[in-house]
Amino acid sequence: MRKSALGLLAASAALALAASTAQAADLPSRYSPAPAYNALPVFTWTGFYAGLNAGYGWNVGDSRYYDPAFGTSYGKRKGGFVGGAQAGYNYQFGMFVAGVETDLQYAAVGNKGASYGNIYYPGDSDGFFGTIRARGGVAFDRALVYGTAGFAYGDIGGNKGYDPILGHHSGDEINWGWTIGGGVEYAITNNFTAKVEGLYVDIDTKDNYALGGRANVDRDAEFGVLRAGLNYKFN
Repeated sequence: MRKSALGLLAASAALALAASTAQAADLPSRYSPAPAYNALPVFTWTGFYAGLNAGYGWNVGDSRYYDPAFGTSYGKRKGGFVGGAQAGYNYQFGMFVAGVETDLQYAAVGNKGASYGNIYYPGDSDGFFGTIRARGGVAFDRALVYGTAGFAYGDIGGNKGYDPILGHHSGDEINWGWTIGGGVEYAITNNFTAKVEGLYVDIDTKDNYALGGRANVDRDAEFGVLRAGLNYKFN
């Protein structure tokens, strides 16, 4: 009889344990489900862009009298306002960014004239220049440090000759050269970026003074440009 009582007790305990386990299985889990994260879009420099810029240009040439760009007389270098627009395309692969950019700049050099001997005869209009450049750099998330180089062109000055008897004669023309520089650009938002950029520009301007062996003599327009710009990046 004792064995029967022990067996009944064991069976009752087993039944109670099974019922408790089944009830616990129906209860909600104590652990919360894994949170679902919506990843924020990663900024990329890839895409087309366009914008405006403004800055300052100054002569860096070694002209003895007047340099065709921005003017210099007896070693005194001068400068002036430059401003314009730019457009380009970037492609980002990893941390590296490569692209192309072109710009067209108004140059308030006030120096489209000619030098005859040690006398300067000022022109009557300001000049312009533009560039077509490759860009390459390294991106640190929204910051881009880059170098740039390419072609330059423009009518920056020095294209008027002077004859003491006949006076001025016009020789306005577009000349070609090269440029190199670099800058830093930062993405303020996903669409707007701001940059600071410096360029060295060398345009192969020629003297068209017809006497004294001065015709077609190279008088390169050499100048530096420091400018700030704002771009809109198209998604």
